[in-house]
Amino acid sequence: MTRVVVTGGSGKLGRAVVRELLENGYEVVNLDRAPSPDPEAAARTSFVRVDLTDYGQVAEALTSVDDRYSQIDAVVHLAAIPAPGILTNSATFSNNVPSSYNVFAAAAKAGIDNVVWASSETVLGLPFADSPPPFFPVSEDYPVRPQSTYSLGKAVEEEMARHFTRWNPDLKLIGLRFSNVFDVEDYAAFPAFEQNPEGRSWNAWGYIDARDGAQAVRLALESTITGFEAFVIAAADTVMSTPSAELAARYFPEVPFTRPVEGVETLLSIDKAKRMLWFSPQHSWRDHATPAAASVPSESASTPTGDGASA
Repeated sequence: MTRVVVTGGSGKLGRAVVRELLENGYEVVNLDRAPSPDPEAAARTSFVRVDLTDYGQVAEALTSVDDRYSQIDAVVHLAAIPAPGILTNSATFSNNVPSSYNVFAAAAKAGIDNVVWASSETVLGLPFADSPPPFFPVSEDYPVRPQSTYSLGKAVEEEMARHFTRWNPDLKLIGLRFSNVFDVEDYAAFPAFEQNPEGRSWNAWGYIDARDGAQAVRLALESTITGFEAFVIAAADTVMSTPSAELAARYFPEVPFTRPVEGVETLLSIDKAKRMLWFSPQHSWRDHATPAAASVPSESASTPTGDGASA
């Protein structure tokens, strides 16, 4: 059985990742500041309270902890201040970036060559209202463009990962640029988004079901990829019932399309994740909405063409 450390396993995405790994035969160790509120997961995992900003604690946690375990095979690093504005800018950066460095460095010292961590859609330039993307669907094919201290930290983490894998060609460091994570109970609010489409334009109306985010983590762990890779991870659809091309034409009229987008297809490209990780989102908010809310009420729009101009 493969033993996987999940940092932040008590959080929203962390709980889904822990469940996904347990259901697929992994042994899981949860490193967090508080135990998981999920009683089933808590009963089936080892919990160790760790301050990830302390390298010594991280190094110990990735090797052995008395009465808990003596070896770690892989690491999923999710623990972080999860968004801008929760703490001051310096506090966010001072927590997130050193924590990721400590995980990457301690894993390398421990001989753990399989690390998957949570990057963020924010490195794509969010909010898009302030910094429109160069094209739709948004993909990994342009340099990161952080617009906040939180996003800057994620960009620094990706650059660190690039060099850790340059130093050790056998190392795998996969950064998953998760879109806005939602649980099933959050979907009751989705129909109201239709009343204010502009309010969700900040990330091109993207989201990810926590269960599909967990699937992406497992697939990344199981991938034979080596080196650093980053992947956009989003649902197959948007949070809206209005066709995606119509939304883009209304709110980002000068942003060109690189390929057609059908219906309510996501504007955050998951093509790379599908191709390299075999990622296939299985869940949609529409599965939990009334038929009227999940329908497409407006006329479809063709994909814009031409040379037009985000935990």
